[in-house]
Amino acid sequence: MQTEPLRDLGKSLVVIGAVLAFIGLLLVAGGRLPFRLGRLPGDLAYQGKTGSFYFPVVTCLLLSALLTLAMWIVNHFRR
Repeated sequence: MQTEPLRDLGKSLVVIGAVLAFIGLLLVAGGRLPFRLGRLPGDLAYQGKTGSFYFPVVTCLLLSALLTLAMWIVNHFRR
């Protein structure tokens, strides 16, 4: 049985909306969280005499894992 294309699109939009709402809640409550994105332990920071360098390694890994999970969930509902 073939499903309607608009029904599949609707499911995808609902999932994407839920993910965006979750990200919005994280941003609103970000100041109250016990950790700060971008300042997690393991993020590289170097400050020299003439300049500084900052690379959020752990933050990138965490965001990558969350986005991978979100895309897996979207793909799961598209089937």
